[in-house]
Amino acid sequence: MADDLAENDLREKLTTVSVATLSAQLRKHGLNNVTIDGVQAAKPGSRFAGRARTLRYLPHREDLFAERGDGFNAQKRAIESLEPGEVLVMEARGERGSGTIGDILAKRAEVRGAAAVVTDGGLRDAAVVAELGISVFHGGPHPAVLGRRHVPWDIDVPIGCGGAAVLPGDWIVGDDDGVLVIPPPLVREVLGAAAEQERQERFITEQVAAGSGIEGLYPLGDIWQKRYEDWLTTLTDTE
Repeated sequence: MADDLAENDLREKLTTVSVATLSAQLRKHGLNNVTIDGVQAAKPGSRFAGRARTLRYLPHREDLFAERGDGFNAQKRAIESLEPGEVLVMEARGERGSGTIGDILAKRAEVRGAAAVVTDGGLRDAAVVAELGISVFHGGPHPAVLGRRHVPWDIDVPIGCGGAAVLPGDWIVGDDDGVLVIPPPLVREVLGAAAEQERQERFITEQVAAGSGIEGLYPLGDIWQKRYEDWLTTLTDTE
């Protein structure tokens, strides 16, 4: 139970800092190839964080689809196995020429409590999905069904989505700037540093708005560092 509470607290805190800030902190750890590129939110303003579950599609081939595409296939098994707070990440090879998820399965993921679905492939029923209570990030809308370009193949394996490697259990965070993969051993350190960066940037923005120039302010030099530390004492605990 304690571990579940800690995970929930971490998930909530990850949604309070921007993906751009988290990306800057991961860069300091030498991680530059952790963005899932080419995806967009079905509903602007979406924010999410959660642990990755994965689904891999193969390129369509008629005999393989006949074997693995119908019935309770890997796509449906992945949806039906989602737990609260998890993020389903789909590898569709950046192929946007058919949908990889639509409104019914997205709704089922929402009902199961998933935090988000991320696919570098197409999205069907885009307008309906945009009104759901689950974040869905996708490569672009497309009306065609899955079987036009994809075979649902396997779940919970390492995948590549939008040019990023994703392992089951990785932290996935998304907002209007994009979607980011955070290795679990780094997540707490990166989160703490990102929160501090955003406090500094809030202070800097206030000074710029008041007319200060950026030399010695951005980044903080010695004089402004002391002023920043004084400013911190004026904040309430909730800030």
